[in-house]
Amino acid sequence: MEGRETGSPGYRRAAEYVAEQFRSAGLEPAGSDGFLQPVDFLVSQLDETASSLTLVRPTGTEPLPLREAAQFAVSSSTLPDLEAEAVFVGYGLEVPEYHYSDLEGLDLRGKIAVYFRGGPSGLRAPIKAHYQSVSERLRSLRGAGAVGSVQLLNPKVPDLPWDRLATGLLMPRMELRERTPEDPRPLPLALAFNPERLDLLLAGSGHTSTEILRGLAGPDPLPRFPLAARIRAHVEVRRSTRTCHNVIGSLRGTDPALRDEYVVGTAHLDHLGIGEPIHGDRTYSGAMDNASGVASLIEIASALKESGKRPRRSLLFVAVTGEEKGLLGSEYFAKHPTVRGRIVADLNMDMFLPLYPMKSLEVQGLDESTLGPQIRDLAQEVGVPVHPDPEPDRVLFIRSDQYNFVKQGVPSLMLSVGYAKGSPEEEISKAFFRDRYHAPADDADQPVDLVAAAQFNDLLGRMMAKVADDPLAPRWNPDSFFRRFAA
Repeated sequence: MEGRETGSPGYRRAAEYVAEQFRSAGLEPAGSDGFLQPVDFLVSQLDETASSLTLVRPTGTEPLPLREAAQFAVSSSTLPDLEAEAVFVGYGLEVPEYHYSDLEGLDLRGKIAVYFRGGPSGLRAPIKAHYQSVSERLRSLRGAGAVGSVQLLNPKVPDLPWDRLATGLLMPRMELRERTPEDPRPLPLALAFNPERLDLLLAGSGHTSTEILRGLAGPDPLPRFPLAARIRAHVEVRRSTRTCHNVIGSLRGTDPALRDEYVVGTAHLDHLGIGEPIHGDRTYSGAMDNASGVASLIEIASALKESGKRPRRSLLFVAVTGEEKGLLGSEYFAKHPTVRGRIVADLNMDMFLPLYPMKSLEVQGLDESTLGPQIRDLAQEVGVPVHPDPEPDRVLFIRSDQYNFVKQGVPSLMLSVGYAKGSPEEEISKAFFRDRYHAPADDADQPVDLVAAAQFNDLLGRMMAKVADDPLAPRWNPDSFFRRFAA
């Protein structure tokens, strides 16, 4: 479907296909618009050839090559021209619970904040993840008076390679058209910067990339200091609007006292569409990311129909749009559910990677709510150990759609096929991220362990039914950081 980019004709065809599959699986429409919930977007796309980035030093100017050194992350707030002083602010974090602030005592008014993603090792992973979310960072930086940001990815954390991040920012970027006064607006300038070119920023500051990189992920804050160069940006942006759709199907519960409570299964339907060619291929198909999760939603719904069983609570199967644009479709649905009643849990799949035998189950949010013991019990029944995220500094719990349910107070998990550190499965996972993630090579031709996929689907389907049949709704653990979002 041409990569299923948000709002594209290919996405629309995919959404209509999923709606028909939901109908065939016995699900009912879950709203006034049938299976499709419309979501309106503001669209911003960088015109790279007409844009430029320059470092302004006392000795002269130094143009920075886009894509090689840096790339603009444009938005509806991006200004066409901006020049300002820049300040390195370490991780750029403010964490009130730990009385930790990288911004305290700095004058950022009218300046650009430069920071590494991540945080000191002493901060608990869930808290560190939350304060790295886009909305929290924007609140902190805007509150400090910053007019721009430069984000550097932590090279010690395995994630998207720089070249694919830079080319990905050429694709249309989106925001929800609906805004509330509480929603922080993007900054007038936002840049991603290649960590391998960090010394360009640091020249003349008295600090080096070796010094900074040595401190990453350690127990101490990073140093904070003004840069010796101003940043000058000229940015050309093409703007438009689009409407896209979440796809939502419902299976009504049998218990009159519980059927207006909903257990939600989510997976994102969108991917990156048509983009820069890699090895001659321009279609970013997104087979693992995340056609696999949507296929699982369909399979689980079909299996429930074949079993003839209906749980006590109602189930919602939600294929959301705009995940690749910043979790936008799930944000809209979580704020505007298409059903009356109460959502009590979200179980999310985002690239669950059935690329090797399912020897373990990886669960994001495992220790945050009563959902944790429930998934442990089910996995134990089939002899599969459960473990939390082995790479917590990737902050995946706040980077996929379950996080928008969490922010509405809903206990949530994200599940995927796990691996042990140092195992062959870990190498397969790393190879996927290195070679296929957010690349055209994430297609239907890659090897898939169909037995693992079937086992995963069965386990997740049983988990949805188990939560829906439990007399008690899921609850946050008393010591969970995310309990604060509960009503």
